[in-house]
Amino acid sequence: MKSRERLRIAIQRSGRLSEPTLTLLERCGLSFRDGSDKLFCFGEDEPVDLLRVRDDDIPALIAQGVCDIGIVGRNVLEEFSCANENAACKLQILRPLGFGRCRLSFALPLENEYRDAAQLRGARIATAYPNLLRRWLNERRIDAQVITLTGSVEIAPKLGTADAVCDLVQTGATLAANHLREVETVLESEAVLAAPEELPSDGRGDLIDLLLRRLDDVNRVRGTRLLLLHAARGSVEAIARVLPGTPRLTVLQMDGAPDQVMLQALCASELGWRQLEAIRRAGARELFVLPVECALA
Repeated sequence: MKSRERLRIAIQRSGRLSEPTLTLLERCGLSFRDGSDKLFCFGEDEPVDLLRVRDDDIPALIAQGVCDIGIVGRNVLEEFSCANENAACKLQILRPLGFGRCRLSFALPLENEYRDAAQLRGARIATAYPNLLRRWLNERRIDAQVITLTGSVEIAPKLGTADAVCDLVQTGATLAANHLREVETVLESEAVLAAPEELPSDGRGDLIDLLLRRLDDVNRVRGTRLLLLHAARGSVEAIARVLPGTPRLTVLQMDGAPDQVMLQALCASELGWRQLEAIRRAGARELFVLPVECALA
């Protein structure tokens, strides 16, 4: 394949990972101009382009060298790796990304009791992840019939075509709607940054290093809030006691008001109304809560 100078990233075209992925890349300082088909997006600030495709296609595009890296669910990546154990190009996870969390789990009809995994011996199990399921069953020496479906897996027991399902679960609402209950987890999943085991050694490798540094800077302060407030100097200790966690305070003297200070603190969690009201009762005034986009060490 012809060598490329620009880094190409495969991402999900549509679905639950699409918008969070674009937001994350934007926070990493990347912006893109959509092509006419909105499948290829040209990078404007850095020589980094996007290819927007079906999530199931992302691992293969990386393995084939069409894309250099990709953002995909761990479940999709692991399914591909299980199916291509002997392939020349192996894939790796460069970073877990902390969004798109879900799990691949077994579920049974509500009326069925469940004791342990041995109960699955001889069962018909419907799934869209046959290779992951077979690996899990083989590791536990469980002989079961794997039925591969590409959609509406959860309806299989109701139709009488399966005794159990192995499907992705986020909230469990879909399972409940189909009178199923989750009984065993096969894989915990989230969005990951995937790449070949052997990264490019040219300028694209430098771009991957740049992206990893920016991802780390963004993820280091995920969920962090910058709290700014005014207070009397005598209230500083009381305010510090009610701040969530143990943030490091910066105390700045206010010009022309020797008894008044401005405080700023990085709080590694959301600040709810009750916490803010407790801080105000401790003596704070003019509180401002700001999101933190990134933090460079």
